[in-house]
Amino acid sequence: MNKEIKEVEPEKKKSRSLYVAAIVLLGIILAFKFYFDYQDKKEMEVFYQSEMDAAEVKLANISAELDQKIFEIDSLGGTVADLIAVKEELEIERGQLQNTRKANRELIQRLRAKTDGYEELLKVKDEEIEDLKAINQELLTENTGLKTEKNQLNQSINELSETKQELEVKVAVASRLEVENLKVIAIARNGKEREGSFRSRQVSQLKVQFNISENNVAPIETKDIMIRVIDPNGQVVFDVAKGSGTVMLDGKEEFYTSVQTIVFDNTRQQLSFIYDKGSEYKAGEYRIEALTDGYKMGISTFTVK
Repeated sequence: MNKEIKEVEPEKKKSRSLYVAAIVLLGIILAFKFYFDYQDKKEMEVFYQSEMDAAEVKLANISAELDQKIFEIDSLGGTVADLIAVKEELEIERGQLQNTRKANRELIQRLRAKTDGYEELLKVKDEEIEDLKAINQELLTENTGLKTEKNQLNQSINELSETKQELEVKVAVASRLEVENLKVIAIARNGKEREGSFRSRQVSQLKVQFNISENNVAPIETKDIMIRVIDPNGQVVFDVAKGSGTVMLDGKEEFYTSVQTIVFDNTRQQLSFIYDKGSEYKAGEYRIEALTDGYKMGISTFTVK
């Protein structure tokens, strides 16, 4: 009996030693993981900071180039109001960047988009300067054929004007807002919410909810955001007494269901419209349209059974 007890005790000690060794090994593994995670985080912070420093240098260089372009175009008799506005916007961006202590992925992406836009503008202005130089050279060297000169000058001015108009159209299109995560939710009389398709008796109020997508080209400004609920017969659901009204859409005056006035701040802000129709919704497929400034930001559908 004593011999058996003596044989069991070494086995227990061996098991305890293995257990302790396993705990120590696990501790070592966790320590290594913590160390490497910490190193990765520090390396990412250094990378973001270097990107932000590079962006600051790039913005400073672009600012100097803008000053040069303003001087050249003004000297050649061109219009510089748009460049001055861009210069002021860039200086605001530089001030905000200098006040930012910690870089992050979102900031770096925004700065890259901004600097790319500024550099594209500088390329356009280089072409404009070359055109203006050519025009001025023609005026200095051509002493005959005044009528021909005048026609050439007018043609060049028209081409510059058309280029500017094309650029303005591109900017206007690029600055259009869009919606994301558009949801249509039915709110029953007891407050219960349903999404997707639902029965008419389950719809006491209709909630339309969405985010406005980021758009670095769009200006920060006040916007009227509207929704249109369109029934299966193609008619807009509206009630002037509940805030409905009309808006110009595709060159025609159209009714909208509800409206909110916001300050667009490019933060993916979320909007929520709750509309009480006051009567049952007919069965069929309905369409939801989100609008602003005479264009559609997004479309979705829902079904009433």
